[in-house]
Amino acid sequence: MKAIVGRFVLGMFRYTVVGEAPRCPVCVMIGAPHTANRDFVLTIAIAWASDLDAVWLGKREMFVGPAGWIFRKMGGVPVDRQNPEGLVGSMIGVASSSSRVAILMAPEGSLATATYWKSGFRRIARGADVPVVLSFLDGPTRTGGFGPTLSMSDDVGADMDAIRAFYADKHGVKRGRFAVPRLREEESLDATPS
Repeated sequence: MKAIVGRFVLGMFRYTVVGEAPRCPVCVMIGAPHTANRDFVLTIAIAWASDLDAVWLGKREMFVGPAGWIFRKMGGVPVDRQNPEGLVGSMIGVASSSSRVAILMAPEGSLATATYWKSGFRRIARGADVPVVLSFLDGPTRTGGFGPTLSMSDDVGADMDAIRAFYADKHGVKRGRFAVPRLREEESLDATPS
C-alpha cells in the first residue's frame, strides 16, 4: 500500500525517481537538500515508492494533535530539538534491532539555511555499523532518488568531502536555500595544527 501511495504522491508533484534504491537492508538515509516543507513528503514518497521500510525524524511540533497519530503511523519519530539527548542511542537501537529499516534524516535540521549539518546521521551509522545512503531532491529537474551508499570512516573530512561532491549539483525544491554540507566537527579538525 505504501508503494502505491508513494508513486501517487510523486506523480502528483510530477517527480521522477532516479538512481538505484539501496540494497542494504538497514541503513541511515540522508534526505537533502531540505529547502521546503514538501521535501519531507517527497522524500518519504521516494522511500515508499522504492519499497523501503522507512522511519523518519521530525520536529516534535509536527506530532501535536491528530496529525501526530498519523505521522507516527507513517513511521515518524518526534525529535525535541531543544533536548535531543538519547536520540542517537535510540536510533542506534532501532538500526541494531531491525532486519530491514531505513532511518531517514534531514541533517540540515530545519528549513532555514544551516551553517552546519547535524552529525546524528554519522553517529548513528557508526554506532550501529550500517551504511549511509545519500538520497536527494532536485527541483529544477523534478527528480529525486538515490546516490552512493557510503560507510562512515574515522576520517570525518574525507566522508564529508564525498557527501559534498554528491550534493554539489543538487538544488532542492527551492533553489538557493541549500548550504554546503559541513559538520561542526570539521571546524575543529581545520583548527588543529599540522
